[in-house]
Amino acid sequence: MKGFIFLFIMRSIYYICYSYMATSTFDLYNLMERNNVLLAFKGTVTSELLESVFQIMESKMDDLNDSPATKKKVFNVLVECLQNLYHHIDDFDNENVVVNPAGDKKSAIFSIIRNEDDYNIVTGNFIYPKNVEDVTSKIDYINSLNRDELKAYYKEVLNNGELSEKGGGGLGLIDIAKKSRNKLQYSFREIDEDYSFFTLTVKILK
Repeated sequence: MKGFIFLFIMRSIYYICYSYMATSTFDLYNLMERNNVLLAFKGTVTSELLESVFQIMESKMDDLNDSPATKKKVFNVLVECLQNLYHHIDDFDNENVVVNPAGDKKSAIFSIIRNEDDYNIVTGNFIYPKNVEDVTSKIDYINSLNRDELKAYYKEVLNNGELSEKGGGGLGLIDIAKKSRNKLQYSFREIDEDYSFFTLTVKILK
């Protein structure tokens, strides 16, 4: 559900920014305020961007009235989510195909939402349709495991050297599930025969 809310927010932001009926940036502010958005980004994800986001979120969370344990858990999951996003986009480094007039396939979105009882970290990025089945099976398997099984599976993947060219092999998703202590929510949207869009939503209870 949060993934759909996030996509609605991003579509609304686009509408506000480009519609002739938009009156001011105050509309955008109100939209994000109503939906408890701490931070939202759309564009190309780089290592420099991630460093800045981590610094901003660390500073923001210092001002929030949450327990130190909650702040630490949220920040750790955020790091894993955005690094996982960064490595997915890196897979497209050697190509320059444009997905649509608004941007290329290396563009991604992410958002951090703070609710009364939980945080939601939502990421979205382009993915090859041929990889959808593999990602789906990995997430479904991860979601089928309990906490102890997740720890054992992480060690198994790490010790067996089941790593991709980017060094992941699903370790990032396993770590996100471990640290968030929640099932991973996801969806895929087919863009065309060459690309799909992958949305991952991670809930962290306070």
